[in-house]
Amino acid sequence: MEILYRWIDGINDVLWSYLLVALLLGCAVWFTLRTRGVQFRMLGEMVRVLGESAGSGPRGEKHVSSFQAFAVSLASRVGTGNLAGVATAIAVGGPGAVFWMWVIALLGASSAFVESTLAQLYKRKGRDSYIGGPAYYIHVLAERKRGKKLKRSVCAALFAVSGLICWCGISQVISNSVSSAFENAFQVPPLATTVVLTLLAALIVLRKNATVKSLDFIVPVMAVCYFVITVGIVVLNLRQLPAVLARIFAEAFGLRQVAAGGFGAVLMNGVKRGLFSNEAGSGSAPCAAAAAECDDPVKMGLVQALGVLIDTVVICSCTAFLMLLVPQEITAGLTGMNLLQTAMQYHLGSFGIVFIAVILALFSFSTFLGVLYYARGNVAYLCGDNWWSQTAYKLLALAMLLVGGTQAYTVVWDLGDVGIGLMTIFNMLALVPLSGEALTALNDYEKRKKIK
Repeated sequence: MEILYRWIDGINDVLWSYLLVALLLGCAVWFTLRTRGVQFRMLGEMVRVLGESAGSGPRGEKHVSSFQAFAVSLASRVGTGNLAGVATAIAVGGPGAVFWMWVIALLGASSAFVESTLAQLYKRKGRDSYIGGPAYYIHVLAERKRGKKLKRSVCAALFAVSGLICWCGISQVISNSVSSAFENAFQVPPLATTVVLTLLAALIVLRKNATVKSLDFIVPVMAVCYFVITVGIVVLNLRQLPAVLARIFAEAFGLRQVAAGGFGAVLMNGVKRGLFSNEAGSGSAPCAAAAAECDDPVKMGLVQALGVLIDTVVICSCTAFLMLLVPQEITAGLTGMNLLQTAMQYHLGSFGIVFIAVILALFSFSTFLGVLYYARGNVAYLCGDNWWSQTAYKLLALAMLLVGGTQAYTVVWDLGDVGIGLMTIFNMLALVPLSGEALTALNDYEKRKKIK
């Protein structure tokens, strides 16, 4: 097992030693320029499109609406990464990492637009609903390059496998974080928490069509509750906010970090945790985007771009402010959920620990449901759209959820980092050459809607 852990660390070092930083930021800047800042100038249109319903198909079947696809993708975005992930970024990279999380979100929303629009363009009709995602548009690109029909593309299959590895890693992170939070808040043994969490998840994911219905309710409730509480805390500490913002910007480019050789850690942890949280460019969210019924692919691209902005600019910022409004001597040396729960205890007393434990359970539970919904398309690409393969992966993910509650914290993050890093590389290899189709669709949409 020790050899496996070293191997995972080695892959992460290769992937995250500026390779993915350059790839993500470079493509995000390029897509932002080519779309003329679609994530900024069409913000109002994003909100409007979100409220549209899907309606019924030609045979009366119900399709996933824009909001439901948004809820699924936001469920996996707004999860453990927004709590434990932000805490880890600040603990390792310092407050300056928050700035780079903002950058990757503001620019990366354009990548989310391109990948989700392409997912809609190349979705396929599955057994019960549409399926799609990067594996499918990578496959189309491979067929064009080879000039013939392919049963499977190597690159598309590698993306699908990487995604399944990533989501198994996320399953471990979920149970690890929740069991740690409940142990701190209620002194519940990690194994007991993990078993209950796994059983609840099994009751939903093993039932047909229960995932989307559950997320329709969980996502709005959890996001609003967390936002209201955290904004209330920020307002009560409003006088300290300018100093917190100054600290974030100072340490993002600070000479102290550069002189100490720590600028790389600031940048890396901000970008890594930002990507892990909002998933822009990684190819995860398009798996949900493809399932939606839309009369125009651009609409789903806009909805998913909005999800990136909400995830990082709003929710992650709330978490960062909660921790940075606490005196440094109180949180010194703490990491992960211990850091976040200590910060909440400072603000809200013993209720703060309980609140974070409960909200983390909701965030994490919704994330698990969301990533299993993502997995549908990848499993279908590798094994065909059948019941046995979908159920087999669900059982594997549930097993990883059960195991994760007792594993070392850094190991479970590393497994997720490997998967999301590989996904991003394979996804970007297709996004760049296919992006022209998303841009053409955007131009046509703007002409019809007369959006400037």
